Order: sequence, then structure tokens, then C-alpha cells
Amino acid sequence: MRSSANWISRNRSWVSRCAVAGVLALAAAALEAQTPPPFVQGLLWRIAKAGVPDSFAFGTIHVADPRVTIAQPVGDALARSRTLALELGSQVASDEVLELEQLQDGQRLQPLIGEDTFKRVRIELAAQDVPERLIERMKPWAAMIKVARAQPRSSEPGLDQQLLVAAHARGVKVMALEWVEEQIAAFDAVPLETQVALLKHALADHAALEAGLDATIDAWLRGDLARLAKLSAGSHDRFSEMGRHYLQLTKHIIHDRNVLMHHRLVMPLRGGRVFVAVGALHLHGEKGLLAMIARDGYRVTRLY
Repeated sequence: MRSSANWISRNRSWVSRCAVAGVLALAAAALEAQTPPPFVQGLLWRIAKAGVPDSFAFGTIHVADPRVTIAQPVGDALARSRTLALELGSQVASDEVLELEQLQDGQRLQPLIGEDTFKRVRIELAAQDVPERLIERMKPWAAMIKVARAQPRSSEPGLDQQLLVAAHARGVKVMALEWVEEQIAAFDAVPLETQVALLKHALADHAALEAGLDATIDAWLRGDLARLAKLSAGSHDRFSEMGRHYLQLTKHIIHDRNVLMHHRLVMPLRGGRVFVAVGALHLHGEKGLLAMIARDGYRVTRLY
């Protein structure tokens, strides 16, 4: 019982699971085009339309690191807003998340991934105080996220939590761009073959994936969306056999969720004064939220 309580207390925020986006592979075609694609540089953007108060979009990073803080231009834009739109607007109950991560109808993880891989998963997750009863029924993608996630580099709250606290202090309303069930469904939609391959990859190359975190943070600090995308696409170079699996993950976890989040923003943006805060890769390129919003007739201008 103690191990269950310890593990649950360290997993209060479902938002942190989106840190996996840092190792996703994005298509390289846009990066190789003769004309630079839009929305490849910048973290903070103004969303403007005649007769509508300005809204803003900010690309976050789901990493607890002392360098990741709310910059002055970001705080100023939030102060001008009435609504903060986050991927998930509040803490999600751990027991609800745990249940959604579990296989149903008596299924077990071991037959899906093989005995040897399951033994390694059990060792990795036991070290994180994940109870045995949960490991046995865990979905492969959930096990992969837990194996691959980076250790926090700061005891301070992550950027999403910092924004949430700042919004509450300013009396800014908070809205969610997706429900936890929808976010879980995006992971469930990843083909089982890809879930298993990515889990095995995380077990085999965890050190290499962890080593890339500093480069990812550096790119984010520079507001370099193209570099963030290139780092993710670089997984193809180092792990070419995994390319098709990373593309599947990108489709379901980045691009498909962009469509849903854009849908949720249509009406709020018409009223203006919305501060949108999502993982930076959700803003990148022609399939990103900024491009979708621009196609709705808004003028999207980089501020920071």
C-alpha cells in the first residue's frame, strides 16, 4: 500500500505525460522546402482580427527545469487576457488516470510484449514504486511513457503549473482544450505494434533519449520551433528502423490532437482575450495550431 501511495503522489499531473512529445519524430519535408515554412521560430504570438480584442498563443515545454520560467512578455500577454486555455485545465485525479492506463477485459501486458521485455519493464517501474498489480495490466504506451520520462531537474513547478498559478492570481478563467479521456484516446489510437516497438526502444535507448533533453531545452529557450522539430526528426537518423513508429506517434499525439484543440478554440477566439498555452510542437508548421488559426482569417504575429 505504501508503494502505491508513493507512486501516486508523484504522478499528480497528467500534463507532464506530454513531455514524450520531445522525442516524437516530425516529417522532414517542410524543413527541406525551398521556401521556409511559416511558424518555425518563436514561442509567443499575437492572434488579431479587426473588431476582436487580441488573443495570444504560447508554446510551452513540459519539463521541470530551473531555466524554464515565465518570461516578461509572456506574463504581460497573460495579464491582458481573460481566459487561459491549457491542454488540460486542472489537475486530474490520479485514480482516474490509473484506470484509463489499464488494459481491459482481462488482458495482460506480458503476452503483448514478451516475457523478457516484461521483466525489464517490471524492474524499471518497480524502481519508480509502481505497484505490481498496475504493471501487470498496463497498456504498452503507458509503460513506454513511464520508462522514457526524464527526471525533474527542479523542485519548482513546471511551466504549465506556473501559468496556472499566475492565472489564478490575476483572476483569469481557465479552460481545457481536451479532456483526459480524449488525451488517453489519442494514445490508445496508436497501433499496438507501434506501442510495443516504442516501449522496447525506450528500454534499449533510454540513455540516448535522456541525453537529448538539454538540446531540446536549449532549442525551446531560443524559440526555435524548427530546431525542436528537427531534433525529433533526428531520431530517424539515429534509429532509422523506428522512423515509421515515430511518425505514427506524431500523427496521433501531435497532429490529431491539434485538430481537436483548434475546434475547442473556435468560439473562444471570436470573443478575444484568450491566452493559449500548449506544447511548442503543437504550434509548429502547416499542421500546427497557428497555421489553423491563420486559415480562420486571423493575423498571427510573432511577439517573442
